[in-house]
Amino acid sequence: MKRMTWALVFALPVVALAQPAAKEPRARDPERVARAEQRQRLRQVLELADTLELDSAQALKLDETLRRFEDRRRPLREQVRESARVLHQASRGDSAALGQVDGAAQKVFDARAQIAALDRELYQALAKELPPQKRARLAVVMARSEGAKWMKDRGDKGPRGD
Repeated sequence: MKRMTWALVFALPVVALAQPAAKEPRARDPERVARAEQRQRLRQVLELADTLELDSAQALKLDETLRRFEDRRRPLREQVRESARVLHQASRGDSAALGQVDGAAQKVFDARAQIAALDRELYQALAKELPPQKRARLAVVMARSEGAKWMKDRGDKGPRGD
């Protein structure tokens, strides 16, 4: 398995391992975001390939599937981010953002529902050729990673950020 893991590291884009340049922390540099997405997908591929005991060809196919779904998920995540920014501004009393609260909240809920549907579709695409035990492992990894993403997005460790 270690050989397969190292083969994947070299087979997948080396750019994914590049460290982002030091920039303003709040700037959304498209190149930095793209590198971060590549690193995240590489981590996903390696974790899933290891958990599901995939060979190199299967892992590369998995990478392509993850890439296609990430391309569909990216605009939805951006919509959530933009709407969350409006909601945050309104929560701080920004008068221009106050009139946009209901629309922004609805956009967040709509985008999150579409992301959940994509997650189901991704599971089905990845699980279709797997035996039941590996489908169960896949579901566990996906559920665990979704919880980790949620905590990372929140940037805290508690339900109220305590």
